[in-house]
Amino acid sequence: MSEILDIAHDMARDLVKVGAMDDITMHKLNALCLPTKLSLKPDDIRRIRTTNHVSQAVFAAFLGIGKTTVQQWERGQKKPSGPAQRLLDLIDRKGLAVLG
Repeated sequence: MSEILDIAHDMARDLVKVGAMDDITMHKLNALCLPTKLSLKPDDIRRIRTTNHVSQAVFAAFLGIGKTTVQQWERGQKKPSGPAQRLLDLIDRKGLAVLG
């Protein structure tokens, strides 16, 4: 998300809190602020994992999937589903700490 869009999104949240913007408008803005869908390649997934300094087994545990799935993603034998791609993008941008 661009810096300007991020600022606008924060302002919109504040407007909802004080009742100056309705929830429907906020939902539309939330959809606008979603990052574009990525097409992650095996090297991208490996980079995300190694940048976070975790093994395939630990990465899989954070994601709630099997180690074999991470291995298949990194070999290009399987592709992450839509929700998994969003989660990988979030981890790429914010780190594993985002999963708390």
